[in-house]
Parts: sequence; structure tokens; C-alpha cells
Amino acid sequence: MITCHVKYVIDPYQIREFENYASEWIRIVELMGGIHHGYFLPSEGANNIAYCLFSFNSLAHYEEYRSATLSKAECVELVNAANEKKFILSYERSFMKPLLSDK
Repeated sequence: MITCHVKYVIDPYQIREFENYASEWIRIVELMGGIHHGYFLPSEGANNIAYCLFSFNSLAHYEEYRSATLSKAECVELVNAANEKKFILSYERSFMKPLLSDK
């Protein structure tokens, strides 16, 4: 399993726009065979940082997902809306291998 961790710097005045965007990506990742662990939005502390975690069975499966999203109309629309509305200022993506309980 491979988990993608994304750190977003978001516009704190457009949290609702980011929430709508995030909700759609949760649905898309799950429809495309991934496990979405959720988005984590600002609450206390910094008001412009959000995170998300989602997993695929392997890096190859993640790459298939990424490739498919480039041509999937609803994915392209989501990315275009984020770019136009500028509620995501920047993001960093990293990949991790989870260590899970064996219980």
C-alpha cells in the first residue's frame, strides 16, 4: 500500500470552496479504487493549512489513477475551478508506506 499525503496552503477566506473541492475528490478517489482517509481543515492554529491522505494498493495503482484523472472531465473541471478561484495557493505531495497495527 502507498499513501499520498498532501499539504495545502489555502486561502482562508475561501474555506467553503476548498471544502466543496475536497468532498468531490474524496468521492473520485474512492470511485477509482483508492481509500480516502479524509481532508483535515484548519481549526486551531494556522488558518491556511489543510492536509489530506489517501491510499492505493501500490504506486502503480496510484499512477493509473493520476493518469486517468488527466482525461476525466469532472477532474479537469475541479482543477480548472481551483486554478480560476485560487483557493489553493500551493501544495506539496509526498508518498508514504503506512505501518498499521497487526492486531
